Amino acid sequence: MSYLSLDKDKTQKTVEQLNILLADYHMYYQKLRNFHWNIEGTNFFDLHEKFEEMYDDAKEKIDEIAERILTLQHSPKSNLTDYLNITNLEESKNDLNDSAMVDTLLSDHGKIISQMRKVVETADEANDEGTIDLTGAYIRELEKTSWMLDVWTKKLR
Repeated sequence: MSYLSLDKDKTQKTVEQLNILLADYHMYYQKLRNFHWNIEGTNFFDLHEKFEEMYDDAKEKIDEIAERILTLQHSPKSNLTDYLNITNLEESKNDLNDSAMVDTLLSDHGKIISQMRKVVETADEANDEGTIDLTGAYIRELEKTSWMLDVWTKKLR
């Protein structure tokens, strides 16, 4: 770890939190695919397109999180069983209506943002500015997406 000037023992805690975030993003990605495939009704076109945009973004973040773990000279979790054991999220049914889908995603966003803050906290303790920078950008982006989805729900209520 000499080229990073980071303590491998301290980054281990960050990696543990990053692996949970990785599991969360895998669950989130699959949920977005589920919703993209199964959306019906008058909001089909808007949400079908939005869910695709969101799962494309999640797919990119999955790769970046795994690569950050590798940069820190650790191994990312890569088995579905591992993800299911450590994720903060739950699977979702495929027969939800549009409003329930968005509400589910907003709830998941809160859990993902909370996990991101844990990553930032442990990365700060390890003086790992690279992970802090990466995760901070993710927090900002997911907060904005959450705001947009929340505004969309206002027209339903």
